Amino acid sequence: MASPRSAKTRSPLEQEIRDSFQTRKRVFIGLITGSSVLICLFLAMVWFIPFVGLTTIHPAAPWVFGFITVALILAIGWAALALVLNILLGRPVLFAKRLRGITVKLFLPLMTLLGRAVGIPKQTVRASFIKVNNELVRGEGHRYPADRLLLLMPHCIQNSRCKYRLTYDIDNCKRCGECALAGLLNLRDKYGIKLAVATGGTIARRIVVQHRPKLIIAVACERDLASGIQDTHPLPVYGILNSRPFGPCLDTDVALDKVEWAIKEFLA
Repeated sequence: MASPRSAKTRSPLEQEIRDSFQTRKRVFIGLITGSSVLICLFLAMVWFIPFVGLTTIHPAAPWVFGFITVALILAIGWAALALVLNILLGRPVLFAKRLRGITVKLFLPLMTLLGRAVGIPKQTVRASFIKVNNELVRGEGHRYPADRLLLLMPHCIQNSRCKYRLTYDIDNCKRCGECALAGLLNLRDKYGIKLAVATGGTIARRIVVQHRPKLIIAVACERDLASGIQDTHPLPVYGILNSRPFGPCLDTDVALDKVEWAIKEFLA
């Protein structure tokens, strides 16, 4: 695993990405800790409430049920602790790589509900989740051959007035410069990676099956990135949020320097 660079040797872009992560990880850690506590309390109540009634089945039934409940509480606590330590230390600990998917799939809906209860918007929770996921993926320290990296773009990044269909063949693009796809194609040609455009989750899954990448660098909004990261686990996804100057799903854009930075981070 590559050792983290010191603040003096980081580029301004990398420092910006790291500073953004610092502002998001506190939200994620707070919500996942609160969610794990709520689940553990619920499991404890599930055991405690019928404790007296279980003795009618068998004298040892409450203790067997209690053992199972405690085991589940410990497993959830372990998963949450491993993920938090992974975030803080920047490397997998306590078998966090295996537990990350279970923890994320279990906690993200609860974190969204808990965030709503304490006044944190759903979009902020998702953005925090994406930032933390990116650091976890980077923390694994893997690099991949160019032909196993996939740039996956949403269809809304294409100019809405363009008459060429790019979903099935990205090279139909005429590189007129009216949208970011010309720059993305230049990055594809420069580094030899794969590039595709998806119109939705079903098409995105089909593209992943076709190309069989080792890592996906995906551009989308908070909702699509969060759901895509969950759907493709254990395949790692590095998410980059698009910009939406005209609102969602219309002529969106992406910072090409951030995309190129991510390519360099994972390219062997």
